[in-house]
Parts: sequence; C-alpha cells; structure tokens
Amino acid sequence: MTPIGVFGGTFDPIHYGHLRSAYELLQDLRLSEVRFVPSAAPPHRGGTFAPAELRYRMVEVAIADQAGFAIDDCEFRRDGPSYTVDTLTTIREERNDASIGLIVGMDAYLGLTTWHRWDEILDLAHVIVAHRPGWQLPETGDLGELLARHGTEDVEDLHRAAGGLVYHHAVTQLEIASTEIRELVGAGKDPRFLMPDGVRDIIVESGCYTN
Repeated sequence: MTPIGVFGGTFDPIHYGHLRSAYELLQDLRLSEVRFVPSAAPPHRGGTFAPAELRYRMVEVAIADQAGFAIDDCEFRRDGPSYTVDTLTTIREERNDASIGLIVGMDAYLGLTTWHRWDEILDLAHVIVAHRPGWQLPETGDLGELLARHGTEDVEDLHRAAGGLVYHHAVTQLEIASTEIRELVGAGKDPRFLMPDGVRDIIVESGCYTN
C-alpha cells in the first residue's frame, strides 16, 4: 500500500520551507500524496494572525500546480479545537485500510506527549518526523520508549503497514519561518521569494499581517 502523507499546521502563512519539505517526502518516501490540512482552530496556540478561511486559501493557491499535493478541509467541517487525533480518525474512516503517515517537524515531535490523546495517534497512522540532516530523535523518556517500541529505519515498512510506526527522515531545512514573514510584512517589507507569488498576492491584497 502506498502511504498518504498528512501534513497539518496553521500555515500562517504557508511558505517554501513547508513546501520543500513536503515535496522531498513525497518523492523520497514514495507517498501517493501529501495532504495539507490547515488547522481551523489550533488548540496549542492563543489564536492565529490570518483568519482561517484566508490561511486555507493560501494553502490552496500554494499547492495548486503541484502533482501529488492535495488540500483537506476536514478541520473546517467540524466544531471545536482542531485536534490531530480527530483529523486522523476522520481520514482513517474515509480511507479504511490505507497507510497513513502523519508528517511532523522535530519541534512538533518533541511536544508530541502534550497533544490531546497523543497515545492514540499510532493506532491511526505512522508518525513521519521531518528533521534537519544530522539531528537525532530522543532516545530517553516517553519519546525514547516510543521510538524503541515503534521506530523503523526502513521506508518499506511504511508501505507494508497501515500505521503504528515512527520513521524519521532528513529534509532540506530552508531558513524561513512564518513568524519572521509576519514580522517582515508588518514592518512594511515585501515577502516576495519566500513563498509562491499567489500566496504573496493574498497577503499583500488582504493586509492580513499589517492590520
């Protein structure tokens, strides 16, 4: 079975750092698709800067021309906080026996045990940790135990099982951050070349990071 990559986030805004990592995983792990899932109501933040519908539109525009990239509005179709475990449950119900890989960055993975019902995530999907070259996953504590019990270094395992594994993969880490983009735009500077032109146009026309 060819895994589906699930890439969630606030995407406030989406930029080339997100897109490049997703593209490398699509190719290197031979995923059937990378499904971007913009968070409608992120539970781990005090709020977003751009409205949810605008962030969704930015992702939609950013991935429009890339084969293998798709967008999923499941977090916009339900009320309450956008918990990852609920999103994976929805996708699992839709795709039943498919292999599903939740894509997270190293920072997100290090906070995994603080997530809502985090211990149910591997019942629903694999966890694919995208990190800088040379970085290693924790080998002690809850995450160390998780890796010892569920870790694999063989990408083929992601194709054999529907979920339940932790796999890590080094990707090119572009030095771009959504926080810095918002600060740059707020200072009156142009974010061109940090993101696709369509995303930049939405930011400039809406004034979402200047108002």
